[in-house]
Order: sequence, then C-alpha cells, then structure tokens
Amino acid sequence: MSPTAYKQEVPLHPPALATAYNNAIGYLRAVLVVMVVAHHAALAYHPYAPPINATLAVEPRWWQAFPVVDPQRWSGALLLVGFNDIFFMSLMFFLSGLFVWPGLKTKGASAFLRDRALRLGLPFVVAAVILAPLAYYPSYLQLAEHSGFWNQWLSLGQWPAGPAWFIWVLLAFDAIAALLYALRPGWGETLAARLPGASGRPLVAFLSLTAITALVYIPLAIAFNPMRWSAFGPFTFQTSRILHYFTYLVAGIGVGALGLESGLLSTSGNLARRWGRWTAAGLVAFVIAAGLTIAATTNLQSQGWAAAAHAGFVVSCAAISFAFLALFLRFANRQSSRMDSLRRNSYGIYLLHYAFVSWLQYALLPTGMPGGAKFAISFLGAVALSWMTAAALRRIPAIARVV
Repeated sequence: MSPTAYKQEVPLHPPALATAYNNAIGYLRAVLVVMVVAHHAALAYHPYAPPINATLAVEPRWWQAFPVVDPQRWSGALLLVGFNDIFFMSLMFFLSGLFVWPGLKTKGASAFLRDRALRLGLPFVVAAVILAPLAYYPSYLQLAEHSGFWNQWLSLGQWPAGPAWFIWVLLAFDAIAALLYALRPGWGETLAARLPGASGRPLVAFLSLTAITALVYIPLAIAFNPMRWSAFGPFTFQTSRILHYFTYLVAGIGVGALGLESGLLSTSGNLARRWGRWTAAGLVAFVIAAGLTIAATTNLQSQGWAAAAHAGFVVSCAAISFAFLALFLRFANRQSSRMDSLRRNSYGIYLLHYAFVSWLQYALLPTGMPGGAKFAISFLGAVALSWMTAAALRRIPAIARVV
C-alpha cells in the first residue's frame, strides 16, 4: 500500500489541426480526483490500518499513509482501497500524457516547461510547505508523546508532501518530454505512428501496454517490494512503480498526438462501442489480481506467488484503465454543467482535499458511529469543502491562472 494515496486543454491533430475538447476525458479526470478523495477518506477505517506510533519519527512511519487511525473499522475500505490502488494513479498519468504533445507543439519546449513549472511546480511547493503539515497535524495529535510538532517533523530527515508526490513526478516526466522535443521535435508523431493500437485497436493497445509495463514493473517489484517508497526531502515516489507510471504517461503522449477525437479515444470507436466487454474484463482481472495478492501475502516465502501477484497487478491495471476509458467515452461525452464545475475545480480539489480529510477524520474520532458512516462523512465532507474552497480561490485571477 502506498504511503500516500494519489492541464493544458486544446489538443491538436497532426498536422496541427485543432480538435474539439473531449468531455469524456475531462470528466474522467475529474472523477478520478474524487476517487482519490474517497481513497484517502477510507484509509482511517481500513480493517488493517496500523497502530499509532509513539512519535512521528518511529519506523515504520505508516502515519504518512494513515494520518488518522480510527478504532471503528469498515470492511468496505479494504475493497475500495485495493481497487483504487491498482489503477487510478496509472490512469491519471495516462490522462496527463494526452495533453503533453499538443502543449509542446503549440508552445515549444521552453514555454511548455515554464507553463508546467508554474502549474505544477508552484502548487507542489504550496502543498508541501503548507498543506502537508496541516494535513498531518492530526497524526501528531493522536500520538502518545507530544514533544512539539515541529520538533518531531524536522527530525524526520525528509519532508512528507502527501498526495503532492504525483505533481512533482508529473513535472519531472514533463521535463523529460520537453527535453526530447528540444532534441527531436518530431518524436511525438513518430511515437503515435508506431504505438501499437493507438489508431483504434484497443485489444492491441491493451496487450502492448500490458507487455511493456510487465517488463518495467515486475523486476522492480521483485527487487524493491511494491510497498517501498524512495524519498529525498519532499520528493517521494513509489520505487517499483516509477517506470510503470512513466510508461503510462508515454502511452498517453502517443495517443494524444493523434488527437482526442480520433483513434483509440474516438467516442464512436471500438473502445467506446465495446464498453461492456472492457468493463467485464476489468472486473474479472481485478478479482484475479486480488486472489493472487491474497495468495502472495499468505505465502510470503514463495517468489512464484509474488511474481504472479505482480503480473496480476499489471494486467488488472491496464484492464480497469481501459474499462474506465470505454465507459466514459461511451456515456460521458455530453456536456454537463455540474461536471464542468467539477472538472474546472478538480486540480484544486486534489491539492486541498488531504487536509480536509484528515481533520474530518480526527473530528469524528470521539463519536461512536460505525466506520462506514464515518467514511461517508469524511468523503462527502472533504469533496464538498475542497470543491467550494477551490471554486472560491479560483475567483482570484492569479490563482485561477495556476489551478
């Protein structure tokens, strides 16, 4: 389990012809952000949530994943967290990649990178310096030893940034894409032309993505353990998944270079038309992956079960991602004012929600409500508060330019 758990709009179609905005992709991205909020809201009530440490510095520092641990548990959290963790951050990197090539083509490498530094780098600093300590303060309040929050925080040897890890990693990936563009301006079109299935054959795309991610993920998962994270200062990333995420972003760049209204993402294409098959495939793949994970955790000495669980993750991640893409391409391509508001404020919700989640969970600790009810209050309350706060902050022009 991860210790945190995780825009450029007008795409172009070669040769630089503008296409209409794809509502399905925008709405999917917004819904994924809501799923991130649900993920974090559920962790306090997870059946296997860890015990509270004496101080923040005590290892293992599970409070970075579980800022608040409630004695009331909810069995549904196990299914929700397990399902989300398999795919939703990978799909977020894919969706982010869709807009990289249009941004590079319209702005050039330098301007694109400056824009990314403003829209990703600046929010990351704010999230790490201000929002993360605010979100983790309830962790300190639950400790047995209160020797001063900042004393313990500064003794960690790192600076936990919470869900903002996704933002800095995305910025680093975008910087790599910009460097490649400066060296070879046509690499995106070349990628799009050679990417298997990107022109509209979803099964070929699925098989190729699964094969590549298996090659980059399984060896790292065996070497480092999927639960291991690397950290330097506020910069953290899940060690075994970093190349997996990069592969999803690169796949998104290739698909995005073809345009969001053609090829794989066409609302009338094969992926959208066969949404039922992909949904069924995603559910079956998840059940198999869950079974393999259970087998691996109950046979800790078996490298075979561990490798099978890693393979199950790779297949399930791709299958569920394609299922969500198919569902939204088929059913979410019509404009909705409420979804437009969620889409516009989704970045702000992502940045703000963690503090609202942890403080709502902390406020609910003394109550005797069941864990499921507490989850519902934490989740819905955090979505509402972060949505309203983001909408209010975006009324300030300087903030609206960034988020």
